[in-house]
Amino acid sequence: MNSLDVIGKMLIFFGLFMVVAGAVMVAAGKIGGIGRLPGDIFIQRGNFTFYFPVVTMIIISVILSLVLNIFFKR
Repeated sequence: MNSLDVIGKMLIFFGLFMVVAGAVMVAAGKIGGIGRLPGDIFIQRGNFTFYFPVVTMIIISVILSLVLNIFFKR
């Protein structure tokens, strides 16, 4: 197997991963409440808005860690 085969397979894998990740984000956007959980920092003053989804990022990180550990367990 030459290096172009390996690079091609990696590109296909990452492309499929991006499609799945995009589909999950679109679906998550339609679920009410995701991104606006208690603990997320939201500050709005005048024409300034600051949003930092702390709790949302923690939940996504835990879910991704569990899923990836299931798929890539050795």
